[in-house]
Amino acid sequence: MTFTSLTAALLSLVLLLNIILAVFVVFLERRDAGATWAWLLVLFFIPVAGFILYLIFGQNLSRKKIFEWKDKNKIGIMEITKNQIELLQRGEFPFHDNRTVRYKDLIYMLLVNDRSVLTQDNHVEIFTDGNDKFRSLFKDLNEAKDHIHLEYYIIRKGQLANELLEVLVKKAKEGIAVKVLYDAMGSRRLPRKFFKPLIDAGGKVSAFFPSVIPHLNLQVNFRNHRKLVIIDGKLGYVGGFNIGDEYLGLNKKFGYWRDTHLKITGQAVYGMHTRFILDWNQASPDKISYEDRLFPVMEPMGDTDIQIVSSGPDSEWEQIKYGVIKLISSAKKYIYIQTPYFIPDASVLDALKIAALSGVDVKLMIPNKPDHPFVYWATYSYVGDLLKTGAKIYIYDNGFIHAKKIIADGKIATIGTANIDVRSFRLNFEVNAFLYDQVLVEQLVDIFHEDMKLSNELTWEQYQNRSLYIRFKESFSRLLSPIL
Repeated sequence: MTFTSLTAALLSLVLLLNIILAVFVVFLERRDAGATWAWLLVLFFIPVAGFILYLIFGQNLSRKKIFEWKDKNKIGIMEITKNQIELLQRGEFPFHDNRTVRYKDLIYMLLVNDRSVLTQDNHVEIFTDGNDKFRSLFKDLNEAKDHIHLEYYIIRKGQLANELLEVLVKKAKEGIAVKVLYDAMGSRRLPRKFFKPLIDAGGKVSAFFPSVIPHLNLQVNFRNHRKLVIIDGKLGYVGGFNIGDEYLGLNKKFGYWRDTHLKITGQAVYGMHTRFILDWNQASPDKISYEDRLFPVMEPMGDTDIQIVSSGPDSEWEQIKYGVIKLISSAKKYIYIQTPYFIPDASVLDALKIAALSGVDVKLMIPNKPDHPFVYWATYSYVGDLLKTGAKIYIYDNGFIHAKKIIADGKIATIGTANIDVRSFRLNFEVNAFLYDQVLVEQLVDIFHEDMKLSNELTWEQYQNRSLYIRFKESFSRLLSPIL
């Protein structure tokens, strides 16, 4: 066979594979139309590389059940969910705070599509500074009496990780059951030997969707982006901070790191703990079975109403996204959003446009610098769509803002790990707390106003005057936005 004929045969094979893959993408995987077209463009314009990119980025987990815990019903989630649904349907739900009643439709939806039980006895502490958050976390870790369950997307070796490891090793030596779950892609630079002292002390460590080949993980999508810590089953942490020195403001590129994290005590911790156990049992051969000590009886800790909501690519419904859309549509006066990445799909973008065009004061705050260039310029593209409707855009200038927060009318908010982008809503495993408490949410409003003082407003006139080069970067990045 001549070189020419061999080349022709290879090209024909590549074309055939592309056609087969295109048919697979279009007909067998029930994808969003935008993502489908984006992958078809990649496949046909860069045939060989596009095929490889699809294998890395394009797999679909929908309709696959990957989280199982046979003992889940022992904590009564099914029974409580059914009871709460029936009470809401009859209009007999015993709300402790009458102001929460106005959000009964949202509460009902999250109960039905995620079994997110409403708990009404919680106390919440808000952290916006990494030093404050980790100071509180290490204090609580040191006071643990029975178990520590810790889950982070990123654990990056450095000062903070070393301090965390030291505390965990100390507690494991004291006989405390320590379990650490990290995402294999988010923590890909973490040496495997890093946790050896903890394992030697009796602690357990597992990686979510690990790679077969060290330092080469081809599964870029479907990452566990959750950040959860549960201590003694009584208190929990959830929010945007990972483990790395940049979260203490020690990275020169980003400077001060502005994030939002919650410390929760009360029965909402049961939902957080259930989520951790489901994640742990997926990743580890050392399965967790139900024990009373994991879900201890607690006295009321406060009066904040909370639903813990999780979602992922294995879900039939996009639970967090649906909750966000319902929250936006409930607003009558204002919506405040902070997110490092703003790449909404059509449904979320339309909800915000409708709100702004209806006279709702929509304010969106984003960073002034990229940590992912394509995502950054795609964000600027979507920002332009909102500016046309009268929404106000603020560029945070005091370092890097990584907070994931939405507030509506000073009465309801959601905070957690999900960004306002397709990746968080559809491709990653996320967890958010939906908070119904006017006093607490007004604290979040005050924090937003303080952040505004450290931001510059991007006007429609300024946006229109951006250079052709920036417009090109925006357009190109937006084209790829369904798969970013």
